[in-house]
Amino acid sequence: MVIEIYYSFEQGNQKKKHEKISYRVIGSWDESEIIALYRAGGWWELGSNPQNIPLLIRGSFLFIIALDIDTDCAVGMGRIIADGFSDGYIQDVVVHHDYRENGIGTVIATLLRSLGLALGLSWMGLISVPGMENIYIRAGFSPMKNYIPMNLDEKRQNRYHDTQ
Repeated sequence: MVIEIYYSFEQGNQKKKHEKISYRVIGSWDESEIIALYRAGGWWELGSNPQNIPLLIRGSFLFIIALDIDTDCAVGMGRIIADGFSDGYIQDVVVHHDYRENGIGTVIATLLRSLGLALGLSWMGLISVPGMENIYIRAGFSPMKNYIPMNLDEKRQNRYHDTQ
């Protein structure tokens, strides 16, 4: 599936002519480009295995990239992990630093929401990085009142702990 959107953006003080960005649902992609995007989000640790990228993409319910047609490089991405019929979580929405502030993240989040719903998901959630909530609000999401996001305490991951 390929969705193409044209937009213009400013880089520094120079306004570029219309850039062509293609949004694509993928089943595989160049590992180095996906790693570059994970690094742009601050999520790729040294020592992480690049050979896991194909499994990560294939294991996603939906994986979208934003492709700069002029450079033929992925400049943004996002994915849904899901059970395949009701619930899904939006993960890893990131845009390369040089392309931020141009609505690409909002388009990715909107496409993930719309395609997820079209593919049968009736509930989708996500955890936003602080300060980036507006990307998701513009895409139709709203804060979940009275819910607290949780994370595994890695220090306790392989130990028993008191249940007092």
